[in-house]
Amino acid sequence: MQWYFVATLLTILTSSQGILTTLSQSNGGYKYDYATVPFLAEFFKLVVSSFLLWREIRTSSPRMTTDWKSVRLFPIPSIIYLIHNNVQFATLTYVDTSTYQIMGNLKIVTTGILFRLFLRRKLSNLQWMAVVLLAVGTTTSQVKGCGEASCDSLFSAPIQGYTLGILSACLSALAGVYTEFLMKKNNDSLYWQNVELYTFGSIFNMFRLLMDDFRGGFEKGPWWQRLFDGYSITTWMVVLNLGSTGLLVSWLMKYADNIVKVYSTSMAMLLTMLLSVYLFSFKPTLQLFLGIIICMMSLHMYFAPANMLVDVPSVKAAPENLREISVERRTDS
Repeated sequence: MQWYFVATLLTILTSSQGILTTLSQSNGGYKYDYATVPFLAEFFKLVVSSFLLWREIRTSSPRMTTDWKSVRLFPIPSIIYLIHNNVQFATLTYVDTSTYQIMGNLKIVTTGILFRLFLRRKLSNLQWMAVVLLAVGTTTSQVKGCGEASCDSLFSAPIQGYTLGILSACLSALAGVYTEFLMKKNNDSLYWQNVELYTFGSIFNMFRLLMDDFRGGFEKGPWWQRLFDGYSITTWMVVLNLGSTGLLVSWLMKYADNIVKVYSTSMAMLLTMLLSVYLFSFKPTLQLFLGIIICMMSLHMYFAPANMLVDVPSVKAAPENLREISVERRTDS
């Protein structure tokens, strides 16, 4: 399976996440406990990966590293994401939603930096320019008109908000880069690595639900008794969407890299905005179209061969020059 097919499918599924989540609301709110969705998505990924691993074991002998020194590394991404989620909430206490979304684009650049530092993957100068252009393009598409109040709020947040926003971007990039390191550190079966990853993911999400119950004093009862309360067909589609995108991301981490994932999710954000024009009467802005153009330029700069981006004139010697060179060589000999 080619990586660009998986990346395209990831873009389509990711772009529909926000739309499905919005459609799952009722009267502007959720009838279900939204914290149960990530848990069910992790459990779905675990079940699918276990089934695929079982099929692989029946037909071949996949490599599976089971020693504790290897297994103990797999909870780390879940721990990073847990810290990242708490930093997200802390950031939103200092900045508004639009400012947070714009600062979130820093993870594009931080992913490139950590990609270079930790995975020792070198990017060319053109690719670095493409990554920065991608961050500029996604940010441009989200910036509203400067006549609006939100334009002023972008630069009026306290320093704690910007600090936490940068930390959030770094944690998001670190989780992705570390996951790629885990998937590529040996030749273990992808499905076995997924089982390890999603087992701990399910445990940590279960722990989060339990902590929410303790904070609420078990007012609504334990989480397992209300796990499916308020669920509709659309809600289940959200769960399946999140689970499927997670499986696609793990494939990209194994056989492609983080930069491909960053491009997929960035393009998905732009696609979501375009779809919202028709589904939710979202009014497109000039900034949106400019952002799309910049992102397309970035996409071409990063993945196109160098000879398509830079014209290198071919130098051909004239026949007269060749004859002169041959005469000189005969004379010297």
